[in-house]
Amino acid sequence: MTAIAAEPLEFPLALYVEAPAVQPALQRLVDVVAQLRHPEDGCPWDLEQTPESLTPYILEEAYETIDAIQSGDAAAIADELGDLLLQVVLQAQIASEAQQFTLKEVAQGIAEKLVRRHPHVFGDLQVNSIEQVKANWESIKAAEQGRSPAEVQHISHRMQKDAKRFPPIVAGLKLSKQAAEAGLEWSDLGGVWEKFYEELAEFQEALLNGPTEDQLAELGDLLFTLINVARWCQLDPSAALQKTNQKLIERIRIIEGKADRPLTDYSLQELDDLWNGAKQDLAHAPSQGANSQNGQHSLPSSAAEVSS
Repeated sequence: MTAIAAEPLEFPLALYVEAPAVQPALQRLVDVVAQLRHPEDGCPWDLEQTPESLTPYILEEAYETIDAIQSGDAAAIADELGDLLLQVVLQAQIASEAQQFTLKEVAQGIAEKLVRRHPHVFGDLQVNSIEQVKANWESIKAAEQGRSPAEVQHISHRMQKDAKRFPPIVAGLKLSKQAAEAGLEWSDLGGVWEKFYEELAEFQEALLNGPTEDQLAELGDLLFTLINVARWCQLDPSAALQKTNQKLIERIRIIEGKADRPLTDYSLQELDDLWNGAKQDLAHAPSQGANSQNGQHSLPSSAAEVSS
């Protein structure tokens, strides 16, 4: 890699502090998790977990960490980062029991990767922009994976990369944009709507006559087409769904505030009346601005910068 003559980049060096020693605290966490997984004296719930059963918790803790960061609450951020760290340690503990790898190998691996991919910090390479840092990262990463520069530029490679590192709705929007840029595009919005109704009919047919695998496939096609409708209308489907989720939460909160008994004790008509009342209350309430719980969109954007 050719060194680039450059002026030093300016960063807020006054904010830099040395990393504190964490070995004792981290070792205690490792010991606690190992005890939880002890075959005789451990926790039954922890003992029955597998790498696959724990994956929903990784996503859950990641989103909760994002939400805490967006709240600006330092105590909440530290708490959620701890929960996220637990998932890393627990996965490593299970892997070590199967003699696959240990937390030590995980830590060594990421440390070595960071050193390799930052030759401007740990080597003699000079850079003069963040863009060059990113370009160097991608070049080194491609070489590590045995990919040629031409392969990295393939649309399918970029699409696969996005599909792996983003939630499905965000990935679907990115993939639809990339396909459109490659020429795989409708001539107008009417064509997209035609495709939507075609996929809707196929989904309905699958629900009536098809196996679950076909139903899932047709539902995926329908959702992807709706994402394309959103793209054509310059709308963010993730933001739209997040807004709907929050609207549902607010309506349920209002209903629970008015209810004098468990909601399951109400008739459908009574619940419908409460629902309509909650809709009216929200319609006349002042806007509260954007919801801070938008981790679905923020998480992948952050993770993508250091994806492996």
